[in-house]
Amino acid sequence: MTNRKTSRQPGGARRATHDRVVLAAPVSVPYQRQTDLPASYFIGSALRQMLDMASLEKTECTGLQVSSFSLAPDTVASLAESFGMTLDWMEQTPLGGASGIVGLRRAARAIEAGDADIIACIGGDTFIPSEFTDLVGRFSSFSIDAVNPYASGGANLPFAILTRAYMDAYDVSRAGFGKLCVMQRDNALSYRQALFHKPLSMEAYLAARVVAEPLCLFDCVMPSAGAEGFLVMTEDRAKKLAIPYVHLRSTGERHNASKDISMPLAFGWGDYKDDLYAAAGFGPEEIDIAQVYDDYPVMALLQLEELGLCGPGEASRHLSPGGLDVFGRTITINSSGGQLSSGQAGFAGGYLGLVEAIRQLTGQALGNQRSDVRTALISGFGMINYDRGLCTAAAIIERGSE
Repeated sequence: MTNRKTSRQPGGARRATHDRVVLAAPVSVPYQRQTDLPASYFIGSALRQMLDMASLEKTECTGLQVSSFSLAPDTVASLAESFGMTLDWMEQTPLGGASGIVGLRRAARAIEAGDADIIACIGGDTFIPSEFTDLVGRFSSFSIDAVNPYASGGANLPFAILTRAYMDAYDVSRAGFGKLCVMQRDNALSYRQALFHKPLSMEAYLAARVVAEPLCLFDCVMPSAGAEGFLVMTEDRAKKLAIPYVHLRSTGERHNASKDISMPLAFGWGDYKDDLYAAAGFGPEEIDIAQVYDDYPVMALLQLEELGLCGPGEASRHLSPGGLDVFGRTITINSSGGQLSSGQAGFAGGYLGLVEAIRQLTGQALGNQRSDVRTALISGFGMINYDRGLCTAAAIIERGSE
């Protein structure tokens, strides 16, 4: 029998706590600006590191969840064959930056159901410029038929339009986004695997060349290759392995939430945030670290707002060099520098926040370790079409037993 409490809200969405499920063995395969190595190399490297960290043989890992833009024509099944693994459960989650949390939700439920004992969750991609161009060109049939013919393929244009809509709606200047970028770059200076290790000033941010007005150079992520991953198991199993772990307190997801609105400024997190906190057993005022998906600054601000850390249009006003100043204290934001300063390794970008949050709460950060952190909020966002992203997800985790 599982011990999972659930709640239901209009629309039939189910939110769940995962009382017996923990996350452990966070790993990052260092990002590379370019490579000729395939996605399977980065995914396999992450798996090997995770098993080594937990002192496990691969026969003890009976579930595998993978997300990758560049794995095709291979699949998670062919990876299992290549890695010499016999699995009881597998999942391939193709939802962009929401994949890490959505894949975690699937894995947690599989653990609760007894479908697998230990599940490896991995996001990984290669970055070969010519292949990346092809990927962007065939991202979806919507892009092929309705966007690419107008020479607006890729993510820069839709996020430029979204950024302008946000600026106009809430009277936010470019400097408001710059506060986030400068703060995250400062975090990245202490994170040894970040691709960017040069300080960023507000003056440099504002003077950067235009990419797609109002987006400039430091508003855009740098594509790269790499992987992120972690293990999902029961608390009893983690204790037997004697490895640090965090409790998975609650999760939620919603897709195509803004279907009737052109150029929306809300994407679905707000639909389930109350259930997310209720299932976790504490509210946003008790969050110590927030790891939000930051392919562009506007998305980081929208997530902080929709998830109840501040009001609509207020995030930039609460940003400081230390994070987000709310509830009479400062919440650390994207302690590794996020994708804007660490790089975006394809689907791994949707796992970066999860991996960093696990590290922070278990005292294993690769630099920039925060002290006295107990709780973390992680959010993901993915599958952008012309005027909206289609997939959102969020999770709350809490530090495990000492």
